Amino acid sequence: MTNVVVIGSQWGDEGKGKIVDWLSERADVIVRFQGGHNAGHTLVVDGVSYKLALLPSGLVRGKLSVIGNGVVVDPHHFVAEVEKLRAQGVAVTPDVLRIAENAPLILSLHRDLDAMREDAASNSGTKIGTTRRGIGPAYEDKVGRRAIRVIDLAEPETLPAKIDRLLTHHNALRRGMGVNEISFDALHQELSSVAEHILPYIDQVWRLLDEQRKAGARILFEGAQGALLDNDHGTYPFVTSSNTVAGQAAAGSGLGPTALGYVLGITKAYTTRVGEGPFPCELHDEIGQHLSTVGREVGVNTGRPRRCGWFDAVLVRQTVKTSGITGIALTKLDVLDGLDELKICVGYTLDGKEIDYLPASQAAQARVEPIYITLEGWKESTVGARKWADLPAQAIKYVRQVEELIGAPVALLSTSPEREDTILVTDPFEG
Repeated sequence: MTNVVVIGSQWGDEGKGKIVDWLSERADVIVRFQGGHNAGHTLVVDGVSYKLALLPSGLVRGKLSVIGNGVVVDPHHFVAEVEKLRAQGVAVTPDVLRIAENAPLILSLHRDLDAMREDAASNSGTKIGTTRRGIGPAYEDKVGRRAIRVIDLAEPETLPAKIDRLLTHHNALRRGMGVNEISFDALHQELSSVAEHILPYIDQVWRLLDEQRKAGARILFEGAQGALLDNDHGTYPFVTSSNTVAGQAAAGSGLGPTALGYVLGITKAYTTRVGEGPFPCELHDEIGQHLSTVGREVGVNTGRPRRCGWFDAVLVRQTVKTSGITGIALTKLDVLDGLDELKICVGYTLDGKEIDYLPASQAAQARVEPIYITLEGWKESTVGARKWADLPAQAIKYVRQVEELIGAPVALLSTSPEREDTILVTDPFEG
């Protein structure tokens, strides 16, 4: 029995919600370890759809759910999401939900700054494509050692000095942007208004998880976004503001890396990305439109359409290495049903030279051209397949080709949005 880290192996939106829910039924504890409410999962349980952005998906199944210190927490969104779940009949109490006391807070000034920067960048043609939810500015304050953290809400006598330090930085930025400064009283009131809603859930998460591990609990670490949006290993600067690779599960939860165990990379059978940035295999033709329409490629939380393209084995192979992926969960295979032929990117050309990796240079990333192999498609439907024998021969050939090219086996294969339509090859918890 082992603990499992779930990450997206591409740019996010790989269908982690279904797989995480499928695994959470087998887990005892579910942990969010990075990101904020800028990425979401849609879970369908007994016909009811739950849309989560910040809260761990284990809550829907009554499992102990933990928001780790690597997450930036918007207290206003936290309250709204808790209330939404309760309205759907989900019990959300401190018995099943804990928040790391050292997690940083996202405040209204972070959302303001995020939006102002994106507006300015849009006007100059240099926008990153953030969700404008304050994630990046909150992480900046964390590493700048001026963040207000969850634990600070429990110590009101220390807040004034921390508010002053935070406003010294933000009001200087606001003056430079020509917008009104934020008053001490306004920020103090904002913090005071959310304290009672957050404080009942705080805990020493590092201790809690260590106790759970020693007691033999199965721990599921639930990542947000995808590894190609990692601040170090992604398509910088078109990335998120946190580390999204598997190693962050240790740093973002306080549980040491020796406890992580199996790393499951959720991998879409084609490639999508939301927002700006390089996308070597992007399709602007009828095939791209087909993938978008059949795959219902729209962001869960943002509503933004996803860009679509062929499967890029170069990128996933690189993620297998940077995240130490043990096996993948291949999702949305059914979206490829009916296509006459399929292509897989196996390398790039850069200025006339063949390469087998995505370069770190932003300029080089924009210049790479994909090298494809072509496979025969299949006309039969794969929807609802629950064993290999249910799959067309060409679909199996496609899956085997993906495994060979990325250097990792398929542990699970998803053939529809329904959680039971999953072919289990290897149980990650037994991995």
